[in-house]
Amino acid sequence: MWIADQWNDYEVIDCSAGEKLERWGDYLLVRPDPQVIWTTPKKEKGWKKMNGHYHRSSRGGGEWEFFDLPQQWSIGYKSLTFNLKPFSFKHTGLFPEQAANWDWFSEKIRRANRPISVLNLFAYTGGATLAAAAAGASVCHVDASKGMVTWAKENAVSSGLGDAPIRWIVDDCVKFVEREIRRGHHYDGIIMDPPSYGRGPKGEIWKIEESIYPFVQLASQLLSDQPLFFLINSYTTGLAPSVLSYMISTEVVKHHGGHVKADELGLPVSASGLVLPCGASGRWEAD
Repeated sequence: MWIADQWNDYEVIDCSAGEKLERWGDYLLVRPDPQVIWTTPKKEKGWKKMNGHYHRSSRGGGEWEFFDLPQQWSIGYKSLTFNLKPFSFKHTGLFPEQAANWDWFSEKIRRANRPISVLNLFAYTGGATLAAAAAGASVCHVDASKGMVTWAKENAVSSGLGDAPIRWIVDDCVKFVEREIRRGHHYDGIIMDPPSYGRGPKGEIWKIEESIYPFVQLASQLLSDQPLFFLINSYTTGLAPSVLSYMISTEVVKHHGGHVKADELGLPVSASGLVLPCGASGRWEAD
């Protein structure tokens, strides 16, 4: 398992009965987590002193309940700063487990000793974009949501990367990749962080089980002659790490050699010393 254990401003304190107690900077949040199927005693005092609690509804969705929580605040990871705010369906604008991937590809970018261009697809609020830019890469950031791209730009400014070589694109990721292929553009690194289900700007439907492999076939055509890495994330529990590995192997390794590793991502839990699973990633890198 790849564990994101380098955080100072974020912590999973405890998890029990379908929920996790987290510290985001100075604030404690309780949010649902479908992986937490165990019930252990909630001895941590934070369970009774939370600043925000997302209650899931039996009818689907849910709503936040707030106790002395600002509308927005920020936390840092190494040189990066992220602006947080609780919004639709339990999210805060950041997936902390992804820091394990940020560290992995950032080191590869730094060690490349050449200009590296990175394409970040389904780029959300820009965690991977900013990590790659901070490591010295030029980045093309693509997301279908204008609001998410605006949020990512704000994070870039907060991280001192407002003038970094980042292209901000609001577009359907599949259609953007198709256009980039026609334009003859290429990238040394590709990151894709697809949702389990989503819609593009014009109502395009994305279902990961049906859409992800054809998209890997497409996106792999954008790799340069000297590609550095290819990364896929999946939050869908039905897609095992080995599935991600198999997809990348059949498309990327076939054309570029190199090797693939895939594993679960995880976050350490302070109360138990165990690790909370948070989806999976598949990583290809050149030999």
